Amino acid sequence: MQKIKSLMARQGLKSPQESMADLSPVENLRIPSKEELRELREQPIDPQAEQEIIDSIEEVYFSNDSFDMVQHELEKLPPELNLQELEEYRDKLKRQQAAVSKKVADLILEKQPSYVKELERVTALQTNLQLAAVICTNARRQLSVAKEGFTEASLGLLANQRRRQLLTGLLKSLRTIKTLQRTDVRLSEMLEEEDYPGAIQLCLECQKAASTFKHYSCISELNSKLQDTLEQIEEQLDVALSKTCKHFDVSHYTKVQLAYTLLGKTQTAMDQLHMHFTQAIHNTVFQVVLGYVELCAGNADTKFQKMQYKDLCTHITLDSYIPCLTDLCKALWEVMLSYHRTMQWHEQHDKQEASPSPDDAAAAQSDELVVDRSYVKKKLEHGLTRIWQDVQLKVKAYILGTDMSNFKYDDFIVVLDVISRLMQVGEEFCGSKSEVLQESIKRQSVNYFKNYHRARLEELRMFLENETWELCPVKSNFNISQLHEFKFMGQCRSPSVSPSRQPVSSASPAQEELSLFQQYLREGNPFEMHTEHREEETEDVLASNGYESDELEKSVYQDYDSDSDVPEELKQDYVDEQTGDVPLKSVSRETIRSKKKSDYNLHKTNAPILTNTTLNVIRLVGKYMQMMNILKPIAFDVIHCVSQLFDYYLYAVYTFFGRNDMYESSGLGLISSRLRTTLNRIQESLIDMEAVGENAGVHGPAEDRKEKVPSPHLSQLVVLTNSGTLYGLAQRVVATESLVFLAEQFESLQSHLDTMMPAAKKPFLQQFYSQTVSTASELRKPIYWIVAAKAIDYEQMLLLMAGVKWDIREIMSQHNVYVDVLLKEFEQFNKRLGDVSRHVRIPLPVSNVLWEHCIRLANRTLVEGYANVKKCSNEGRALMQLDFQQFLMKLEKLTDLRPIPDKEFVETYIKAYYLTENDMEQFIKNHREYSMKQLANLVNVCLGSHINKKARQKLLAAIDDIDRPKR
Repeated sequence: MQKIKSLMARQGLKSPQESMADLSPVENLRIPSKEELRELREQPIDPQAEQEIIDSIEEVYFSNDSFDMVQHELEKLPPELNLQELEEYRDKLKRQQAAVSKKVADLILEKQPSYVKELERVTALQTNLQLAAVICTNARRQLSVAKEGFTEASLGLLANQRRRQLLTGLLKSLRTIKTLQRTDVRLSEMLEEEDYPGAIQLCLECQKAASTFKHYSCISELNSKLQDTLEQIEEQLDVALSKTCKHFDVSHYTKVQLAYTLLGKTQTAMDQLHMHFTQAIHNTVFQVVLGYVELCAGNADTKFQKMQYKDLCTHITLDSYIPCLTDLCKALWEVMLSYHRTMQWHEQHDKQEASPSPDDAAAAQSDELVVDRSYVKKKLEHGLTRIWQDVQLKVKAYILGTDMSNFKYDDFIVVLDVISRLMQVGEEFCGSKSEVLQESIKRQSVNYFKNYHRARLEELRMFLENETWELCPVKSNFNISQLHEFKFMGQCRSPSVSPSRQPVSSASPAQEELSLFQQYLREGNPFEMHTEHREEETEDVLASNGYESDELEKSVYQDYDSDSDVPEELKQDYVDEQTGDVPLKSVSRETIRSKKKSDYNLHKTNAPILTNTTLNVIRLVGKYMQMMNILKPIAFDVIHCVSQLFDYYLYAVYTFFGRNDMYESSGLGLISSRLRTTLNRIQESLIDMEAVGENAGVHGPAEDRKEKVPSPHLSQLVVLTNSGTLYGLAQRVVATESLVFLAEQFESLQSHLDTMMPAAKKPFLQQFYSQTVSTASELRKPIYWIVAAKAIDYEQMLLLMAGVKWDIREIMSQHNVYVDVLLKEFEQFNKRLGDVSRHVRIPLPVSNVLWEHCIRLANRTLVEGYANVKKCSNEGRALMQLDFQQFLMKLEKLTDLRPIPDKEFVETYIKAYYLTENDMEQFIKNHREYSMKQLANLVNVCLGSHINKKARQKLLAAIDDIDRPKR
């Protein structure tokens, strides 16, 4: 646009409005005259040619307004000027100028109406501005008049009144601010008094007041300070909340909860509380264990404080293990009790706040409280399992941190007691089965029991090898329930509660139903030790030695040490003080001395027969069952070990008194197939046959629950070769009958063991009872058979029978001498049996077995003697019958055993002499209890009387056919 203006100026165009010459914006703008415009329009127009001319103009002419075109053209002139060229170039420039002027003129003519209209608007604007200037001048003049009309004094009064009002309000605000400033001191006092709700209420009110005066600059600083104070209150509130984790106080917790409610952070408080409980569990157990570790270490070494809890547990010594465990559980109980009381507080608090609200605002607030209570309830219920899990993990680390395999049994039982009580706490706390604790204590129990059982088997071997098989004097009413080890079976308690934890004093039924949290809610601790009660308990199982006189009873024990201490009156016969009767047998000093550690009660025929070793095994079984009762997961392992105790005792009794190579040759079937299978199983699974001499106690790598023990050896003090004692019959009776008594006790325990046994393992228990326990009484046969075989001289009888002439021709009325000799042997046996019974009670089953063996052996000896006869007549057979009847008649006076064993065995053999050939053949086939020699002799003796040689050959062939399969 500026270029166009300058071009128009150079063309000398003038404005047609002369009246507007004084307006500066357009004074230099010259508009072409009508004549000039007409002249330009009349020129021939060739738009294309005109455009080409314009396009030929150099670009530099269109660059900017400061362009000096004259200077530019002069600079373009060549050094040597040519007039013709200059004129041509001048004409060219003129044509270009004419084309540009024409183009500008056309544009001006085209826009002239708009230009005129806009110029008119500018003129109107100028008129309006002049009018506005006049109005302003008038207003100023009027304002001057108004100012002069009012006095400055009146305006000053109004200003002062307004200032006074402002200052009054300011003073009130300043007093409020001063009060706010002083609340800091009061807040500190309230925090020291632990009045957290009051402190928070005051702080919130101050914050509300401060927000009213927030336009003061000093209030911003006060607001920040109040916020810091509120945060400080929250920190102290958090500390106060953490204190409730160990020692719950109702009033303290109520204040803390009210404070959090005022803050509107009830849910946050519950989250913080659970975090504090978790921290409290960790800190508590760490401090307890650290205290014992440092105490045992004896120095203030700080390295323990930097240890992890799990590593710290490994530094607990064996002596401090149980006290530390007890204190650990006591401390954890306090934490769990606090949590339990916390839940109780919230339950009671919820009931109190459950009343309906009348107005809407209160209803809305009530809805919010319901949400908070629901959250708190769920959080607390969820926290039960979480806290118990933390407790289990801490106790597990402690349990597994020490190798308990070398603990004493009582100490280990105490550990099981404590853990069992802790598991009961867990069950009441959150209904948990305490799998973590059960698994950890099972691991320790299996490890401990494995070592304990191995040591007990070695101990049992030592007892057996030093056992003299004399009676252990117990009362006639002795029962295993009287032993400490079986007290737990008679106590009514939860299976998870240990025997030593049972309260000794009787409690009312109402008290028995209380849970641990109810019993110890206010005071006490379920983990307090009750050892003093156990020390007061006594066993009353030992017999009074058969004497009613206490003085005499005392003298018996005194006589063990010194004969001189025995009063003279005790050396004489005595009269029973209660009945006035004289005993059948007077008891002298020598008799008392000879019966040391034997059953002095000779009149109580029902007194159990057992030894110290038997009693020890029974006690062991009680201890094993006690452990199994406390810890059911290892029940099978324990019962398996219990069975090994019985197996080893049975095997020892058999090895000491029953093993003999003559069993098979006797043909009496003394050892049943079941007993033989049992003995073979025990020998293969339990007996270490390779351990001998000094290496007897050294084992190779142990198999799981199948530790082998060397075979025991009979004590040298036990003499089994003396005929005067019936070859150790007293020791044999004590050993065998103690085993039978032990089996009876096992039978009485079967139902209890069955309830403890896992269902999958019950067949093992049933097999143990059916295959092993029930075979104990079967050992009587082989053990007493040895006595019966040696007590009577059967060889002498065979020699006497060999001297008898059996081919007589007349009936004899007098029996042979060998019968009297045999009966005399039986009388002597009976006398010896009576002598033994004065020392050891011989039960009726034992007596019957002994008589049965002796009679059976005697009868078989008779048959063997009759089978040795070369020649025999019918009269000789009659004499055999006479001898046997005389033997039976006299024998029945010596024994009450009926019927006489093997009576038919002898009678049938004697009567077989009269059989015909056919009957004899059938007899041979049917009576295989006789030996081949006896049958062959029967045939040979009958030869000539009623059997010919042909028949003899036939019968001998039949006998040979019977014998062939045996070969």
